[in-house]
Amino acid sequence: MAGQENTTDPLRSTSNSKIFKQYRCRLPVPVFSRNESGIWSILKHCMGKDLSKITMPVVFNEPLSFLQRLTEYMEYSFLLQKANECDDPLDRIQYVAAFAVSALASNWERLGKPFNPLLGETYELVREDIGFRIVCEQVSHHPPISAFYADSPHYIFHGSIYPKLKFCGKTLEIKPEGMLTVKLLRHDETYTWTNVTCCVHNIIVGKLWFEQYGMLELTGHDTDLSVVLNFKQAGWFCKDLHRIEGFVYNKQKTKLRFLYGKWTEYLKSAEVEAYEDYIHTHPKQFCPPDRAQPLSVQNTSLFSNIPTSSPVHTPKKIVEKFHSFTRSFSSSSSGCKTVSTEFSSMLSMPVKDDVNGIIPKSDSSLSLDILNSVILWQADPRPEYSAEYYYFTLFAMALNELDDDLRHQLPPTDSRLRPDIHKLELRDIGGSNKKKVNTLRLMIGFMLEATGNENFLLVQIFFDSI
Repeated sequence: MAGQENTTDPLRSTSNSKIFKQYRCRLPVPVFSRNESGIWSILKHCMGKDLSKITMPVVFNEPLSFLQRLTEYMEYSFLLQKANECDDPLDRIQYVAAFAVSALASNWERLGKPFNPLLGETYELVREDIGFRIVCEQVSHHPPISAFYADSPHYIFHGSIYPKLKFCGKTLEIKPEGMLTVKLLRHDETYTWTNVTCCVHNIIVGKLWFEQYGMLELTGHDTDLSVVLNFKQAGWFCKDLHRIEGFVYNKQKTKLRFLYGKWTEYLKSAEVEAYEDYIHTHPKQFCPPDRAQPLSVQNTSLFSNIPTSSPVHTPKKIVEKFHSFTRSFSSSSSGCKTVSTEFSSMLSMPVKDDVNGIIPKSDSSLSLDILNSVILWQADPRPEYSAEYYYFTLFAMALNELDDDLRHQLPPTDSRLRPDIHKLELRDIGGSNKKKVNTLRLMIGFMLEATGNENFLLVQIFFDSI
């Protein structure tokens, strides 16, 4: 790592008496009160545009760079160490899948936008207490691409992320393009996956809330095993909010284990036989995963009649037309067939529409609880004061911590040295906006004039000039 002269690898130290650094548990100042309805005044001009190219006021930010948000993938990195220590490849891929899910848990209730990194900006972190080190860098400005590399004695984890943001009227969709790769060193095995989509609701009216949905397919390239997880949309009455369901498959597409849980809380593993018994004994509580399987085994009878989108996302006008159609159809002449009672009752269900400003809650009574399930991962509880500090986890609280010793070890491009982020930490909105404008001016100058190694020099000048 930059600035470190000690040649001893801290992650491979055999000393048991080492006292690890204590990290801060709070930010310097609690969060300010946000006016969420003000987002519409910015986004109403951005319909259908890529929001990565739109400058947002600092009031919508949280005091972290996107490179630091990437580092939050490592909060539960001990799962990769567990995977590396397992002898059974089936156990290994399940723990890697648990890591992939856990990397998303810190997003829960985090509605602040991280600061866009400058081209050439870096962030590096060594956590000897957890047992990893990571370095991140902004390697492209348009499109904005962030790359990272993390290692430990047990694994290597690397990838690049290109977050594509799109405003769709009432919702904001974030699609994190890019491949993530884990290599387990003891077994020389490689696993890859891509993350799912995040959708922020109630952009125009009401309280903001978001969900993550889509298919996460994790491939074990050296084991002939794969995991396919369905991050479910909220659905009717939001009973599927945060839920994950899927299977581990072998090369022949045979189901080996059933995985389920909530990306905000936990991931469990159950035998396929126990899963099948459960769906027979709890038919009203449980719905099969929406095509939670590789493409090669889709369209079987089990999944062929399942809709691909939840009714919660059906446009309100369309549902109202269904109601009108049902009333006219039911009152027609006796020679016509009437709509079935079951279909009519389904259409008369209350419509969960974002314009109502509703924040759905996850109902624990609808959670699955299959006999003899194994807990692969469980989220650590956030501190009770987390809401006062942007809903940060304890891990996130320490990401921007900077003391004099660390300051002298870091390169001048490190995110911790960004003055606009520090101003926001101190709740100095005006100062943070001013520093952010200076940052943008510098980037414009770079895009117009810089060539070769001058990109690094301009970023260095920015950090040194404050």
